[in-house]
Amino acid sequence: MQPVNFLMNILWLILGGFWMGIGWYLAGILMAITIIGIPWTRACFVLGNLSFWPFGKEVVDRRHVSGEDIGTGPFGLLGNIIWFVLCGVWLAIGHLLAAVANFVTIIGIPFALQHLKLATLALAPIGKTVVDKQY
Repeated sequence: MQPVNFLMNILWLILGGFWMGIGWYLAGILMAITIIGIPWTRACFVLGNLSFWPFGKEVVDRRHVSGEDIGTGPFGLLGNIIWFVLCGVWLAIGHLLAAVANFVTIIGIPFALQHLKLATLALAPIGKTVVDKQY
């Protein structure tokens, strides 16, 4: 990891990333408790890790990394619709609120942009994966 990414990740934790990561983990725990939510649990923890440490990572379509699977087809679309109703909208609202709070300051603008990326991801995470950025 590049030193700039490390520094940005430390600042990210202070400027809202820690609390949103906890939010993703809580969503994962809630999904694991319910029977219907078990398929979304892993996605919550993967994206929770991304929410804790986002700089130097990017989200790509899983189809491009590992090929076609159940989450990249029609079942993935259905899964994203169910996810949106159960947890996605609430996590997206949390990221949007954190983005607004970060946009107020000049130093927070890169962090606000990261929150906006995570907010869009929170709406439909099924079929996505996290990879290291290629520089």
